[in-house]
Amino acid sequence: MSNHLKFYIDGAWVDPVVPATLDVINPATEEAYTKISVGTKADVDKAVAAAKTAFRTFSKVSHADRVALLKRILDVYNERFEDVAQAVSDEMGAPLSFARDAQAWAGRAHMESTIAALENYSFSEQRGSTMVVKEPIGVCALITPWNWPLNQIVCKVAPAIAAGCTVVLKPSEIAPISGIVWAEIMHAAGVPKGVFNLVNGTGPDVGQVMSGHPDVDMVSFTGSTRAGIIVAKTAADTVKRVAQELGGKSANIILPDADFENAVVQGVQGCFGNTGQSCDAPTRMLVPADRHDEALGYAKKAAEAFKTGDPKAADTDLGPVVSQLQYDKIQRLIQTGIDEGATVVTGGTGRPDGLNRGYFIKPTVFGHVTPAMTVAREEIFGPVLSIISYKNEAEAIEIANDTVYGLAAYIQSTNIEHARAVAKEMRAGTVNLNYPDWDTFSSFGGYKQSGNGREYADFGIHDFLEIKSIVGYGA
Repeated sequence: MSNHLKFYIDGAWVDPVVPATLDVINPATEEAYTKISVGTKADVDKAVAAAKTAFRTFSKVSHADRVALLKRILDVYNERFEDVAQAVSDEMGAPLSFARDAQAWAGRAHMESTIAALENYSFSEQRGSTMVVKEPIGVCALITPWNWPLNQIVCKVAPAIAAGCTVVLKPSEIAPISGIVWAEIMHAAGVPKGVFNLVNGTGPDVGQVMSGHPDVDMVSFTGSTRAGIIVAKTAADTVKRVAQELGGKSANIILPDADFENAVVQGVQGCFGNTGQSCDAPTRMLVPADRHDEALGYAKKAAEAFKTGDPKAADTDLGPVVSQLQYDKIQRLIQTGIDEGATVVTGGTGRPDGLNRGYFIKPTVFGHVTPAMTVAREEIFGPVLSIISYKNEAEAIEIANDTVYGLAAYIQSTNIEHARAVAKEMRAGTVNLNYPDWDTFSSFGGYKQSGNGREYADFGIHDFLEIKSIVGYGA
């Protein structure tokens, strides 16, 4: 039996209090392939009550038992790995190879790094006669996005459980099926009832209710800056902790001493990964002014090497973007770039040749972009790259930091000391030097309007803890 029309509350699959459904659209076909139930305040109240009750005992579960629980979850996740990948491919339109090697892999990798971090995590520290202890914050509302479903679910659920918290998860209603598979994994792993709960639904009807709920102690939200502001304002009335990972417009500075062709090609590939639907994507490529046209040539060739099409085809590199809303937004922004005078190096508006349905975007590179143009300032969230010139290093740093966002930055140089020096100047939560491998033991989170708090490994665990000082403990 499919659990698509049920919620997972207090250790059981249950029907919504008020029956209501929402179609789940496959973005490659624009057709509904299943339905989910969408919740209301009554469902949130049930889930929060279950989590609150469970917290009384789960918060006292030993360190070793929490490690063992996470290891059981990982074992079941590995058993369901292909189901996770297939769900992401269907709900997001991700090519199957990417759904397996990046999307489903991310969930596994974050489970592994959280387990390793928890095994070595100390929840107490004596300072003189004071004992400083770290305790679970309580009931946590977790609101996750559609673009990296398992990455964000695991980056919230795993550290919350590691800390001894109980949770209510609301996955994105646009890509909810992988979240349902995750709930099945939690059930099969024997997570105690009430520790993990799932309620599907919309932001206004479920997410905001969770954010303002008086029995929720913390909200962890990943999504747009606009929605993050609403979450923070809603949570403010009950003075709960809010951790946010929001938008980005990350700069990729290709320094004059970089391996230039390789740096441009990898920069295009990094921007277009996940069909450009990554908040930390290197969407602004900064190149020396005297090599701008050379960069355009390399970028054009790299972009045109991507094959966009059927996510189930083995040779597909890019699938569609996730929804009609995203498709329309990206088309509007590409047209704005044209209207404002940027050069279309390749791509442009409309679907790629040969595709007459599905939310497919032409892989697009803009050249001769100025920092004031809309495509250099707004988060596009599609396979669209803007190439910007700089006269000298100081100007490159200034352009890179001239954004309301601060999630990530990228530096390319054959001189690692040079790259490290420029990295110190970046106002961003993560700075990547010379396209390193994904490190799930690093911290992840943003400066400025890219949010607050940090995820991954021990950084994630820390965000779900309160700090208590017992003064006179050692007297």
